[in-house]
Amino acid sequence: MRLLAVTDFHNTFDRLPEILEKAGKVDGTLLAGDITQFGPTEKAKVVLEKLPRPVLAVPGNCDKKDLIDLLREEDANLHENKMRIGNVTFIGIGGSNPTPFNTPIEFSEEHIKTELERLLHGVTGPAVLVSHAPPKGHVDEIPGGMHVGSTSVADLAPKFVAVVCGHIHESRGISHIGKTVVVNPGPASIGNAAILEIDDRGQVKADLI
Repeated sequence: MRLLAVTDFHNTFDRLPEILEKAGKVDGTLLAGDITQFGPTEKAKVVLEKLPRPVLAVPGNCDKKDLIDLLREEDANLHENKMRIGNVTFIGIGGSNPTPFNTPIEFSEEHIKTELERLLHGVTGPAVLVSHAPPKGHVDEIPGGMHVGSTSVADLAPKFVAVVCGHIHESRGISHIGKTVVVNPGPASIGNAAILEIDDRGQVKADLI
């Protein structure tokens, strides 16, 4: 399957037509959070209606908590949830590990680890993680050289064939943790996105667009 991966719109959706044109035909969308900029949640509905379905989405730390309710209403909620398409299981964790800014959706590393372990239980076949927070040490560097990603996501990343994340706008790129492909598409607000291709055996190819 060929999936569009986007993140970090922050209420700026005017580059979406360009992203969709670059992406071409896809089989769905992975949306890694920060659709809004501290709300209003209603604005997220605009982008959800335009993205290729199915949409598998998590909130970002800059989204309000009621975004999760909207995602459920739109059959798009992957936060603390899992969905299976073909032989591939998609698992999601939104928000972020703690930040200095006390943003609306933040979780302790213990919570992130507990939720991911719960969701991984019983999964067979390849799994893909959609996490707003990147794994610590990978596509998570802020100006000044600090790595601010999640240690729990990094610890559990090897259990997935791919991790799609966002959060750190300056660290758009593709990295690897062992055989796991880690993709930060970069902020969609300025026209960034990625394509994730995955087959039923878990073979992954990722490209920034």
